[in-house]
Amino acid sequence: MSYNFKTITKIPNCDELIDITLSKTQRKTPTQIAAGFKISRIRKFYMRKVKFMQTSVNEKLAGIVEQFPKLNDIHPFYGDLLNVLYDRDHFKLALGHINKAKNIVDNISTDYVRLLKYADSLYRCKLLKRAALGRMCTLLKKLKSSLSYLEEVRKHLGRLPSIDTNARTLILTGFPNVGKSSLINNMTEAKVDVQPYAFTTQSLYVGHFDQNNARWQVIDTPGILDHPLDERNTIEMQAITALAHLNACVLFLLDISETCGYTIEQQISLFSNVKPLF
Repeated sequence: MSYNFKTITKIPNCDELIDITLSKTQRKTPTQIAAGFKISRIRKFYMRKVKFMQTSVNEKLAGIVEQFPKLNDIHPFYGDLLNVLYDRDHFKLALGHINKAKNIVDNISTDYVRLLKYADSLYRCKLLKRAALGRMCTLLKKLKSSLSYLEEVRKHLGRLPSIDTNARTLILTGFPNVGKSSLINNMTEAKVDVQPYAFTTQSLYVGHFDQNNARWQVIDTPGILDHPLDERNTIEMQAITALAHLNACVLFLLDISETCGYTIEQQISLFSNVKPLF
């Protein structure tokens, strides 16, 4: 199974969200009260505005939350990759913040609709409507950091390669600068940048080739160094995540010329350390 994160639409910031919901409420609800309206009709007029604003805000917030993958429902490879790149806890916290805001908007709407039922004048109804919409807008402003963070996550997710976790897969791994990117460029249609220095590849790249009527998915991983897991950086952890979670053939590349900057003994030691992952 592969996930297409490019379908996630742009996340509006708090100011855009306020403009969208307020303008929609203004457009979609009546705007004038005729002379001679009874107080009961005036109450319903303003209740409708409050309820419509609540619905508009909740639709936008729910749309944001539902677009993002649920970490417990996706393949462990993608779950751990998201954790490596964006921090699982921060990601869940941002989505939870937005989800909680939906419930608070519901409570604000319920409270002010109840107050509007007992409003005794047009002036009182106007004040209550303004207060209700104002509190909802203030709440949306408090989502500024969460919305900004999720927009950054969306941009990065859109740049991730589409990896099919059920396809025949070949993973290329090894020390930096041993020729992994050159190999995938020669084996597939991929165009991975190749430079004579370490860590040119800083994320996962995917290419494909056909062999005996079978389609293979080739994954070029960033170079990894021979040190403990807790000392590995974000670039290396992407390779570790692929090795640990994808059901694949693993091709560990050795540079016997040692021009990569690491001896054969160091490369064999790295192979021994990462072998348990696959």
